[in-house]
Amino acid sequence: MSRERIKELTEFLNHHAYQYYVLDMPTISDYEYDMALRELRKLEELYPEYRDPASPTVRVGGSVAEGFAEVEHEVPMQSLNDAFSKEEVMEFDARVAAALGEPYGYCVEYKIDGLSVSLEYVNGEFVRGSTRGDGKKGEDVTDNLKTVRAIPLRLKDSLPYLEVRGEVFIGKQNFEKLNSARKKEGAPLFANPRNAAAGSLRQLDSSVAAKRHLDIYIFNIQKVEGRSFTSHREGLLYLAEQGFKVVPDFRVFASAEEAFNRVLEIGRERETLSFDIDGAVMKIDSLTQREQLGSTSKCPRWAIAYKFPAETKKTKLIDIVLQVGRTGAMTPNAVLEPVFVAGSTVQRATLHNLDYIREKDIKIGDFVYVRKAGDIIPEITEVAKEERCGNERDFVMPEFCPECGERIERAEGEAVYRCTGGNCPAQLQRNLEHFASRDAMDIEGLGPAIVEQLMDAELLQSAADLFVLTKEQLTGLERFGEKSAQNLIDAIDKAKDRDLSRLLFALGIRLNGQRSSMLLAKAFKTMERLQTATVEELMLIHEIGEKTAVYVYEYFQNPHNQALIEKLRVSGVNMEHREAVGQTDILAGKKFVITGKFDDMSRNEITALVEQNGGAVAGSVSKQTDYVIAGHDAGSKLTKAESLGITVINLDDLQTMIQGN
Repeated sequence: MSRERIKELTEFLNHHAYQYYVLDMPTISDYEYDMALRELRKLEELYPEYRDPASPTVRVGGSVAEGFAEVEHEVPMQSLNDAFSKEEVMEFDARVAAALGEPYGYCVEYKIDGLSVSLEYVNGEFVRGSTRGDGKKGEDVTDNLKTVRAIPLRLKDSLPYLEVRGEVFIGKQNFEKLNSARKKEGAPLFANPRNAAAGSLRQLDSSVAAKRHLDIYIFNIQKVEGRSFTSHREGLLYLAEQGFKVVPDFRVFASAEEAFNRVLEIGRERETLSFDIDGAVMKIDSLTQREQLGSTSKCPRWAIAYKFPAETKKTKLIDIVLQVGRTGAMTPNAVLEPVFVAGSTVQRATLHNLDYIREKDIKIGDFVYVRKAGDIIPEITEVAKEERCGNERDFVMPEFCPECGERIERAEGEAVYRCTGGNCPAQLQRNLEHFASRDAMDIEGLGPAIVEQLMDAELLQSAADLFVLTKEQLTGLERFGEKSAQNLIDAIDKAKDRDLSRLLFALGIRLNGQRSSMLLAKAFKTMERLQTATVEELMLIHEIGEKTAVYVYEYFQNPHNQALIEKLRVSGVNMEHREAVGQTDILAGKKFVITGKFDDMSRNEITALVEQNGGAVAGSVSKQTDYVIAGHDAGSKLTKAESLGITVINLDDLQTMIQGN
């Protein structure tokens, strides 16, 4: 009886999960589903031997991995060539026509903005899921993918083997809910749905991924045994029959002109979709013709991705307020009527400085167009001047800091106004946030909300106060229990052992970034030696200019800063440079630019790898650039590099260079 009931409940729940998560047509209430799931979970605890591998109870996650195993993709997960104009699409079509010499059709699909994954099935059972990685090798994230309820754990047909490719994403509404919850918890907000999906899929604790409402659309058959298809469309229809949530509203057209019209139509639909897209894809529909066209080492010759320009929305600029930075810089910020742009609600946008406001003729009360630079940072692109009614007003820079009341000054030759107050609380808060940030001392759990809370409790007057905090002080504060207090104390204690280069960057010395901090640490070895360095000695270091040298020298001559460093030293904070394991000078003299998206490493991690081995990383491509490190979806920097004849490499190439080959 128990065995039959477990089977009955499993089939019932899987059927209704398919109705809800794949077809979006629920036929029972959430309460009925939850009650059935609760009953099944209890029965499985009593009779674990009867538990089905495709049981819906595996969807909640719970296993914690030590790391992700590497997966070698039998079928490479290639990226697509991009097009940004109709002319580029038609040039692609001309190459296809010349290569095929016969009629052909295009399947047009949404280009979902998420994280690409591979799903593998053996005898109809889901056995492994992996990230794209570099296209050849990815990471095994099976446990996390099992929490994605739109992924079938068992297919209707028991094919010997099936591998499909899909895009994991978070829908717009769920992303808003996720960020709203994180805001209440004081956790850092995700910049956009794609970052949230990528971060969720790479959680070592699968129960975290289960709470993130991950979704998926399947868009390709990578490999199949026991079944054959003649067209891409036929394959997608079959996958839908098997229970997959395939990319919606795909259509086949007989010509490139018709296909491109559909691409433009998708662009107009973009705002109304419940998920983010960053373009549309045109694929040759015939699988035989795909074989005939073949692929390069990185991209198929039978598909192209048309990339849409950054999404722009119009809204009203309600006010302009000043934000005080860690160096006292006063940055004007636009306060906007909330508007949904590129996956999240935007209420603020930086206006950089007064000159920028004057140049764009921005007035309080204007209607403005907003977009996200790089799909992350909100910015105003232009003013809708034709909608002015005469009630708009100019922004005037105040004489005094809104945070501390001290005078605001603008140094000759600078675009930025600065607060002159030495004890400005806003400067202190930004300094502490920077000090604890990932690229600086990397104190996990010490985000802006916690910094503000500790300052309000008068527990922090400088960065040195962090290292004398006690668990007892923290547990007396709101949102701090025994465990969370101990976690923060442990994270602060761990930060004491960071390298001197991290500490130098954390101190927030003007014009001193991560690169110059590393150069200073390598050259002087100890904080004590650096504190006695002259401007001339500092300028002897290659890449340290006069302005940076002067600011570093003046920082260490300031009695307030000297006292801070001494307090840090007494608290046990490391003051020496330690050569990183594997550190070399093999890239010395070489300049790199990083562009595109990377699944295996962040841009900061790639930058650190280059600098650790003697290379330099710049933000823009020029004739002085030696190499461009390109990920997938690389844009204008890649185009410029190719036009200048600069060598373009991927992460594998970089690792090969570092290994001396």
